[in-house]
Amino acid sequence: MMKLHLNPLSVIFFFLFGAAMSSKQHDYSDALSKSILFFEGQRSGYLPNDQRVPWRRNSGLSDGWTHNTDLTGGYYDAGDNVKFNFPMAFTTTMLAWSVIEFGELMPPPELRNALVALRWSSDYLLKSVSQLPNRIFVQVGDPIADHNCWERPEDMDTPRTAYVVNAPNPASEVAGEITAALSAASIAVRSSDPGYSQTLLQNAVKTFQFADMHRGAYSSNDDIKNDVCPFYCDFNGFQDELLWGAAWLRKATGDESYLSYIESNREPFGASENVDEFGWDNKIGGLNVLVSKEVIAGNMYNLEAYKASAESFMCSLVPESPGQHVEYTPGGLLYKPGGSQLQHATTISFLLLVYAQYLSRSSLSLNCGSLSVPPDHLRRLAKKQVDYILGENPMGLSYMVGYGERYPKRIHHRGSSLPSIVDHPGTIGCKDGSVYFNSTEPNPNVLIGAVVGGPEEDDKYDDDRSDFRKSEPTTYINAPFVGVLAYFAANPSFS
Repeated sequence: MMKLHLNPLSVIFFFLFGAAMSSKQHDYSDALSKSILFFEGQRSGYLPNDQRVPWRRNSGLSDGWTHNTDLTGGYYDAGDNVKFNFPMAFTTTMLAWSVIEFGELMPPPELRNALVALRWSSDYLLKSVSQLPNRIFVQVGDPIADHNCWERPEDMDTPRTAYVVNAPNPASEVAGEITAALSAASIAVRSSDPGYSQTLLQNAVKTFQFADMHRGAYSSNDDIKNDVCPFYCDFNGFQDELLWGAAWLRKATGDESYLSYIESNREPFGASENVDEFGWDNKIGGLNVLVSKEVIAGNMYNLEAYKASAESFMCSLVPESPGQHVEYTPGGLLYKPGGSQLQHATTISFLLLVYAQYLSRSSLSLNCGSLSVPPDHLRRLAKKQVDYILGENPMGLSYMVGYGERYPKRIHHRGSSLPSIVDHPGTIGCKDGSVYFNSTEPNPNVLIGAVVGGPEEDDKYDDDRSDFRKSEPTTYINAPFVGVLAYFAANPSFS
């Protein structure tokens, strides 16, 4: 088998795409701190005394009142003021996985901040499943009304509708992802708060029972589908979330029944096809990597098919390998059709690092046909994505707000773009914010650490608030980036 040898002083990979490599040294520790701080700018509910984003205040304090339920807390997923539980749960899973895999590499203050960010969302998710076994909350806030307004979360006067699914109606994709989130969070906090860990795990089990017993998509419910599908409808089906949730329960509990579930349902649930994607609406790429550890470290060869798919995914990221490959922009950014490109760069970079960890701990390499790829090469591929985001790109622009000398100043984000309550105590109504939305001035409040959607396939980026596909940050872009940055902050000289 041919081995891949790379000169760390002249990584050749992206020369294939015509992108010149920079020798710039990044402050990954600073980027890590800022990537976690971002979540404090997305908080909903009562803010604590140690809140570090000073231009935010309490918001969404009546959430859940129409159902006599406390649904305060959690995160606004992006630049709007809606709490979408599906992507929020994925955000939670990825924050937890970041801590599980890379928490030991984080400086103690940043590990604490990461756990605080994790608990802010896991506390909310516990509220959303508090009425199981027969009811689950899937969203708070009318997205149509919200998106027709440009106002601060502190001023919200749009309906704070709590969207609920009652059994036997299905919500498998949301419940499956919440299962994964609570299970992963239970592992992440097990050593620091064992009692809370147990609470998370008990609720994860109940949530999975709902997801599996009432199979189907939450968007199939007539009374809510018009308010979820324009935004976070899972177009890849709900079966991947069932496997994903079961895999995390297996990791959290060691229960053989979950092992049997992911083994026996892989083909019936359509997870046997090789998938080169991982994100809030498609878990297959992450599922394969997560389960592959059972094979690599635990010799669970009955799960070999998952490892084979994970290897196929990893090989598709290595241009020197035979077979099909993912697309990259001329500047070297992972590219998928659609908006918010950097969500792919952060999630896939995370998987590259995690898989490299699994291989390294077992002294293995990635086998891509006749090519043997060492774990460090996967880390180099991830580092290229990180460095692109932090400024090594054709625009010479950092796509993390507040990092570097040049970064987006006009992001698509209500709270950031409107004057803060400190500077403008009076209410800014639904349509009154339009003048700020249409302004060409930089946002008055810097949402430090926010990673925006990023450029398109031509590597070009216009700092335009109205172009939400490029300029809107999301929690699920940042969450995996926390783990990625933790690795490179601990290994700053890696090249």
